[in-house]
Amino acid sequence: MTYLALSFTFVVIACAIGLWLSRKAGQRSMIWQAVVIAIGALFILTAVFDNVMIGLDLFHYADVHTSGLTIGRAPIEDFAYPLAAAVLLPGLWSVLTSHQAADMGQLLRHALVVSRPVSWINTAFPFGAAMILTNHTIDWVVVLGCIYYLIPYNLAMYGINDVFDYESDAQNPRKGGIEGALLPPAFHKPLLWLVAAVNIPFLVVLFATGGPSTWITLAISTFAVIAYSAAGLRFKERPVLDSITSSTHFVSPAVVGLTLAQADFDTGTVLILASFFLWGMAAHAFGAVQDIVPDRQAGIGSIATVFGARWTVRISLTLWLLAGLLILATPWPTPLAAIIAVPYIVNCAPWFFATDGNAHTTNRAWRRFIYLNYFSGFLVTLVMIYASLSTTR
Repeated sequence: MTYLALSFTFVVIACAIGLWLSRKAGQRSMIWQAVVIAIGALFILTAVFDNVMIGLDLFHYADVHTSGLTIGRAPIEDFAYPLAAAVLLPGLWSVLTSHQAADMGQLLRHALVVSRPVSWINTAFPFGAAMILTNHTIDWVVVLGCIYYLIPYNLAMYGINDVFDYESDAQNPRKGGIEGALLPPAFHKPLLWLVAAVNIPFLVVLFATGGPSTWITLAISTFAVIAYSAAGLRFKERPVLDSITSSTHFVSPAVVGLTLAQADFDTGTVLILASFFLWGMAAHAFGAVQDIVPDRQAGIGSIATVFGARWTVRISLTLWLLAGLLILATPWPTPLAAIIAVPYIVNCAPWFFATDGNAHTTNRAWRRFIYLNYFSGFLVTLVMIYASLSTTR
């Protein structure tokens, strides 16, 4: 797909949303004089800074995907984005400054909590790492994808979950903070509309940018996000499938990144993805242990309610161990990352003999797990840097 076609699609979507927002706020027509002035100013700024950045070789465009029309060295397609912003933002401003602004503000505050900001990096990092390690460059696709997997994707994943889990979450003492929001029922429907509004445009662009492998991966990823929690599917209540689906939530961004970068899925890459997948299953299974009692009381099935606390902990330990062993089988220097499995095993091991009666005490380890992910990301980044340096020598 050419950048011109992609830009046209982006502008059409932005115009449609901008006009809809303006009318929703009770504004019959946009203030077109102000919009035209804003477009002119943004075009000038785009022309100046695009030419500067391209001149400094900070990024480039593949000629085969451009129309060939330029302003200086800046492709004409780049001017679609300030055009879209100038049309979209007045409508957004109209809504935020209307009598509905208070409700909108509350919705956005709830959406921020629901999206679990502490976990945003867990999905954005795999996507960005996959693309950068493959192409050794940062382009607009990397930036767009990282933004998507940083916020909109997490809003969808956790937002859908919090809407359909409200009744059981209300009985769970863990909910209402960093480990999960309690979204008031009045905001359930608006949040689902917000999820659709912020996810669909990104998905359209990513679909248009990639090929068949990207389409398939995005479809699986999106389906997994919906199927885990939505009524009628509820994969989270299907033991073992719950852990598989949860792991898909975190591994699929990496696979999408690899397909967009047109990476070769060689043995090393497959082993890394398999290790990551086992890590995700272990994390979900261990996290389910602390909820055995409330889940059983609510009639919710999970891998932990089926296997019990003791065996679920042991399954998690085994999966983390296997994840580390798989990494050891990859080409150098990736085996260095095998050490990452150790802190998770150490954190989980004290509950080797856990019982359903004291399953709730694993919450202490789960809280440490949340922050262990940051430490693991730091170590993975060091390995990535070392690998990049080794490649350029």
